[in-house]
Amino acid sequence: MNNTNHRLSIENIEDVIKIINPIFLNSPQFECKSLNETLGLNLIIKNEIENPVKCFKARGSEVFISKAKSGSYIICASAGNFGQAMAYSAKKKDINLTVYASHNANAVKIKKMKSLGANVILYGNDFDEAKVEAKRKAQEIKARFIEDSLDIESLEGAGTIGIELLKYPKKIDTVLVALGNGALLNGIARFLKHYNPEIKIIAVQAKGAPAMVNSWKTNTLIKHEKSETIADGVNVRIPIPQALKDMKGMVDDAILVEDESIIKGMKLLFKHLNLEVEPSAAVGIAAILENKSAFKNQNVATVISGGNITKEQKDKWLK
Repeated sequence: MNNTNHRLSIENIEDVIKIINPIFLNSPQFECKSLNETLGLNLIIKNEIENPVKCFKARGSEVFISKAKSGSYIICASAGNFGQAMAYSAKKKDINLTVYASHNANAVKIKKMKSLGANVILYGNDFDEAKVEAKRKAQEIKARFIEDSLDIESLEGAGTIGIELLKYPKKIDTVLVALGNGALLNGIARFLKHYNPEIKIIAVQAKGAPAMVNSWKTNTLIKHEKSETIADGVNVRIPIPQALKDMKGMVDDAILVEDESIIKGMKLLFKHLNLEVEPSAAVGIAAILENKSAFKNQNVATVISGGNITKEQKDKWLK
């Protein structure tokens, strides 16, 4: 499938491997026999939490920062993981980074952003409110605003996960990918569909925050006044129109999952693999739990996208 009209270039995905710090590349991808038996399929886990920021976002932040001038001023918005990754990458070039996050953002993620040198401003009640203010401020002071999932570098970085999945020794039938603003999904889907059009790409979002899935399914831009889910990484009320365009022809299906299933997925990953993952990282497992017959006996891959979880969350959900 050679979609030459897609804005994300296959060549660029392959080229950014040279830019990204190797510590964020070639993350573990493996199967767990006991988990497979529990779920009734062959599950390939792509573990993106064994790195300094415990999430996949640094693949993109490394590309952003490689193009930025040392000493420049950058503003972004984040539910937490993107801000951490940007802060980590920005440190090496002495870049002045301000991250806008909501007052309800994950405390562990906020603390890590600050410890990595970012100036963190808390604004609004959710990620989308923080993003609107971040954009306004960047325009006011003429700083560069970097928007995860809109700016192409975030997709290029995420696309390198697709490169690695394609090297897995078994043929993968289906990939379940968390859908927030879309960088992870669209980067992986673009690469995998290019080289293997038969592979099925399924987006997964929480039922309490269905804006992206509903917009994609109806081919209209659907915004919500409010959304509610434990999975902050996929809690998007206002879709990015370009991200929806990027999904066209790349995504085969989309599933909305209950928070209760997400918690069950987190518990399974902890029980079988001793992985402490954040809710958005377990949405793929939740999709399997809610649709077991659809995936039975398939080779299914899912990306464990982040592991930044508070002690309170661990006590509440993993015990």
